[in-house]
Amino acid sequence: MRKIIITIGSLLLIALSIIGGTAIVNNSKKGNPTFDKIVSTVYAKKIKNNAIPVVITTSGSITASNKIELYSEVQGILKTTSKEFKEGTEFAKNEAIISINSDEFYANLKAQKSNLFNVITAIMPDIQLDYPNEYEKWKSYLNSFDINKPIPKLPDTNSEKEKFFISGRGIITTYYNVKNLEVKHGKYTLRAPFKGILTEVMVTQGSLVRSGQKLGEFIDPSIYEMEVNINLTYANLLKKGNTVSIYNQNKTNVWEAKVVRVNGKVDQTTQTVKAFLQVKGEQLREGMYLTADLETKSIENAIEVSRQLLVDDTKLFTIKDSTLNLVTVKPVYFNDNTVIVQGLENGTNILSKPLPGAYNGMLVKTINETTNNE
Repeated sequence: MRKIIITIGSLLLIALSIIGGTAIVNNSKKGNPTFDKIVSTVYAKKIKNNAIPVVITTSGSITASNKIELYSEVQGILKTTSKEFKEGTEFAKNEAIISINSDEFYANLKAQKSNLFNVITAIMPDIQLDYPNEYEKWKSYLNSFDINKPIPKLPDTNSEKEKFFISGRGIITTYYNVKNLEVKHGKYTLRAPFKGILTEVMVTQGSLVRSGQKLGEFIDPSIYEMEVNINLTYANLLKKGNTVSIYNQNKTNVWEAKVVRVNGKVDQTTQTVKAFLQVKGEQLREGMYLTADLETKSIENAIEVSRQLLVDDTKLFTIKDSTLNLVTVKPVYFNDNTVIVQGLENGTNILSKPLPGAYNGMLVKTINETTNNE
């Protein structure tokens, strides 16, 4: 029985070994597992090369073209006028902006006019005796003399002898002293040189004003200038008289401006040139921050794409036979969000939107878009 049991066990063990080996062989004949390839869907567009204008975008604040700072050349108490001397007050041309009390000065002016009148009156007998032919013109001068009005011009002398006589009596000196006081008296009233508005006020009515003291700021709100800095590379393309579009930050308002001046000096630090734009329009205010688009020149045989599509600043993904190909292009000009490039043939398909994780040779499925260059 023992031999029989050993024999049966041996046969079972051999049978199991054969079955196990056959299973292993069958499994080894099965191929490697296959996986489905993932194909990304991308947006693509077919390009067409055109002449792309180079538009330089720059920003700056506007200032009034006609702006003056008001200073006092005399001293006195600021008087009340027909309009308040406050920010936002408008004045017509030649209208009095401020008036300073000049009673004391005006009394002195009248005294000097009276002195001139007396000096001329004192020489009238001598003129009648020594220069009888000149007597009537000096008499007419005295008759037209009004102490409350600006003094008239002295009569012309007809001979050197008369001239020396008049000068020797101090009449010419006295006359010009009075004229100087009249000019200074006019400075007690400051008049608007143009139609404008007060934008800054440093004094109040009734306060003491000193000579040389700043009183405020007065501007013409109808015309403004904007200073912009242009890269030296394109400065020579910006000419006086060029038209420029200016808009606010939200682009809700757009104005048309003109280049009125271009500085001939280059900023050594930034290598830029200053240009000045003149703009008119409603809703403009002193100090507004605006953006200007300056069109300088056009780049031939080029396209404009988003800067996000560039790889290493010199390459773009093209699509051929549902495969991405990374090709080298020539960037010509960088804007804030776009770049103008050359080097692609007409009809080339490129990505129109960035694809995260894109690589050379990647299989894609395209959704075509209409290009802006077509």
